Parts: sequence; C-alpha cells; structure tokens
Amino acid sequence: MAARILIVEDEEPLTLLLRYNLEAEGFEVDSVARGDDAELHLRDHTPDLVLLDWMLPGLSGIELCRRLRSRRDTERVPIIMLTARGEETERVRGLATGADDYVVKPFSLPELTARIQALLRRAKPGHVAGLLQAGDLELDRTTRRVRRAGSELHLGPTEFRLLEFLMQAPGRVYSRAQLLDAVWGRDVYIDERTVDVHVGRLRKAITPADAKDPLRTVRGAGYAFDETFARS
Repeated sequence: MAARILIVEDEEPLTLLLRYNLEAEGFEVDSVARGDDAELHLRDHTPDLVLLDWMLPGLSGIELCRRLRSRRDTERVPIIMLTARGEETERVRGLATGADDYVVKPFSLPELTARIQALLRRAKPGHVAGLLQAGDLELDRTTRRVRRAGSELHLGPTEFRLLEFLMQAPGRVYSRAQLLDAVWGRDVYIDERTVDVHVGRLRKAITPADAKDPLRTVRGAGYAFDETFARS
C-alpha cells in the first residue's frame, strides 16, 4: 500500500510541483492550502507524513505542528517543515515544536524525496521499497547489504547511504552540495571535495575488474547513477 502524504502549502505552483513529483514516486497525495482547513482535514484523515509550510493563512504551520503533536492520533505522524526561514534560531524553533525535519526554500526535490523516504523508513517501514535493483546490482535496505551479480560487496556506512541515494533516481545528476545535504545532512560542515573521496571508494567497492562502472561523473556538475546501467 502506497504511503499517503498531506501537503499543507498556500503556494499553488509549489503544491502542483510537489504533487506531480511525489505521485511519480508512487505516493498518494492530498493537499490543503490553509492551516485551519488542514486541522479539520486531519481530524478525519491521518496521513503517513505531512509536508507543512510555516507561513499559512488561517493558522500558522508552527501552531498546527504544535497542535498535531498534542493529539494522540497525530503525535507520531512525521512532519517536514517547509519554509523560507533559514536562520538557525528558526530551525531550532521548528524542530522544538515537533517537526521531524526542516527544509528551507528553495529546495532540491530529489533531496526532499530522500528525506521523506528516510522518515517513512523509520515510521512506516512497510511503505518504502526494501530492495533497490539496477542491472546486476542489488541494495537491500533491510539487511544493509549490497550484491553484484550475486556476490556480496563490502561498503562502509557512508558509501552505502551514497549508493542508496543515487540508485533512487538513475540518470539524475546531483551536485556535490546536494549529495552532502542528502547523505551527510544539512548541519554537517565538511568540504565538498569529501564527496569525491567517497565516490571514489564507492566506485572501487562496486566495480570489480572488467565490470562496468555504474556511476557517471558529469564534469562541472556532479555525479549520477548511470541510467543505461540501470536498464541493462
């Protein structure tokens, strides 16, 4: 059964963009444009995850988040706060109110999708595919194991997360900054060239002698999981 996501956002173009991309990922999507309407909606329908804008007409996102956390039926529903407020004090306030994650606008859709899937894996593990497959490469999210052509590969935890993220969208190019945010986290301050080191380690681990490299380097842009390999 597909996970159901509620978008609470008053910017219609953004809502349409989110709906299109989330439905393409296999999620069921509902949307509400006002905070007070969202509160009424949530009394009758409990989603698997809420994408919640901070600034909303009728009732602010931060107040709605507080109310949801005070109710028994919604106290454990994952909430990702969407906001243009990027200051540290505002992030702390949002998380302290009960949000599980905090994404600053404008944001990367692949990164947001990865954050949604990470939250759902913890809260609703049955809603996220446990096995990723591309070509002769398999990544098992449940056992945390990777195999190629049936042989088990040995990856470090960072390389595993990096491969998992790239395999979710074959062909999509991610910049070093996007990979840092998605794999290491927004609050970790390390040099972007660290990504190159871990991509190199990942390549070595998943590409035996004479085998095709599943990763693609895009000069000046970043890295991608090779979509031609995924179709092979």
